[in-house]
Amino acid sequence: MDRRDFLKKSTALALASSCIPRQLSAFSSGLPSPQIRPVGDKSRVVIASRSDAKDNNNRYVGMNVARLVDAAVENLYRENAQKVWKKLFSKDDVVGLKVNCLAGKGLSTSKELVDAVSERLLQVGITPSHIIIWDRSDKDLQRAGYGLYQGNKQPQCYGNNRFGYTSTLYEFGEVGSLVSRILHDQCTAVINLPILKDHGIVGITAALKNFFGAINNPNKYHHNTGDPYVADVNMLADIRNKTRLTLCDALTPQYEGGPPHMPQWTWQQNSVIAAVDMVAMDKVCWEMIENQRRDNGLPSLKQSGREPTYIHTAADDHHQLGTDDTEKMEIVKA
Repeated sequence: MDRRDFLKKSTALALASSCIPRQLSAFSSGLPSPQIRPVGDKSRVVIASRSDAKDNNNRYVGMNVARLVDAAVENLYRENAQKVWKKLFSKDDVVGLKVNCLAGKGLSTSKELVDAVSERLLQVGITPSHIIIWDRSDKDLQRAGYGLYQGNKQPQCYGNNRFGYTSTLYEFGEVGSLVSRILHDQCTAVINLPILKDHGIVGITAALKNFFGAINNPNKYHHNTGDPYVADVNMLADIRNKTRLTLCDALTPQYEGGPPHMPQWTWQQNSVIAAVDMVAMDKVCWEMIENQRRDNGLPSLKQSGREPTYIHTAADDHHQLGTDDTEKMEIVKA
């Protein structure tokens, strides 16, 4: 057995021996889990939509985006949103909000969505300094319209460049990476806040791919349409164990030309998508992209040579990150 095979097998055994990942620990308080646990339950994905998410000037309406967040969370857990936030997070948590700002304004996680999530964390009793809006770099955040901040009066906002990456190399499968020290050292919990868009190499960017912004070498993991690399990255302990909720910004997604912003290929979906199972979310997002491509006369992602097969890999027996089988999902429109 060579070193890589040894690492694969030993890591898989270690994961199998742990009873419940930390990301599920919040559900012990009585929340109905949207995961496929216990056996037999379906993995729930909620698509919450509002036609008034934007005003007549094509600008997001913060109050209505916040209502989308509440609708998504309530339908995901089938419980009052405020109660859900209190069960998911405690006042002692340091919560990282992992946004996606690579494409700049127009195709980055909207500030209105981030503001709504931050406000709900503040209502739980989490202090502003324990909410960290983060991504790859300060520059990416600024290009997307975020104001950088380190202090006590409002949520933090900064990139990996400020603190760097771990000195320890973390490995799973074909991946060996250093992990963001914001994620590793500072955050006790993470809310994944991706944006839904086409990706010119790996097919789509949504929940799973967003964590390429948490490692030092994502440039190494795009070949073979990101398979198995996207799945392997999401097996790294800090990502797998700290991510408690994913809210995908599907307000104005893009179905072609990504990852840069190409407004001619966007559409007004006016939705926030919620899930704990990131694999199920990505399967739903993939189908949404394919529907738009078909409706606009474009070939499928498979025909284009960039089918996101990493989604299926993330669901396989080696990873078990979720399900990509729609028969095992409950897709709720709210």
